[in-house]
Amino acid sequence: MKGREIRARVGNQIRAVAVRLIDEEGGQIGVVTVPEALAKAEQAGLDLVEISPTADPPVCRIMDYGKFRYEQSKKLQDAKKKQTVIEIKEIKLRPKTEKHDLEFKIRSIRKFLAQKNKVKVTLRFRGREIVYADSLGIEVLNKIGEAVLDIGVILQSPKVEGRQMAMFLGPK
Repeated sequence: MKGREIRARVGNQIRAVAVRLIDEEGGQIGVVTVPEALAKAEQAGLDLVEISPTADPPVCRIMDYGKFRYEQSKKLQDAKKKQTVIEIKEIKLRPKTEKHDLEFKIRSIRKFLAQKNKVKVTLRFRGREIVYADSLGIEVLNKIGEAVLDIGVILQSPKVEGRQMAMFLGPK
């Protein structure tokens, strides 16, 4: 929970003159002054917590502040657990890469796609190899695309970018 501290004004920290008050069951009491709201919270043996400071008038609720902070931190932890980070892995090769090496690269791509990562396949051209970009380059990248179609999809078809050609693959 570093950096994402749950902060709300409590009790005497509330600066507004009047607030919209909500009781511990969630029922609306109405607009009251801060001293009145503090007195009602004290009667209930709970804290007065400012829920929505930007509203006009600010919304305050009678509740147990410690329990509120605990529940908020649990919500943040659950949200963090459920989020998935998709990385873009890059595989670089040349147009004249041998068959075995190409199969090895395809195995790596399949592994990355199985881990739910996106893959950028980059084909680098050196010197006069750029002449073969339209024929040999597209052929190699299409072969890779077809080899992984059962577990992945082609997100971006082969595209020439300077002296290299790139294609993006994503998990199904």
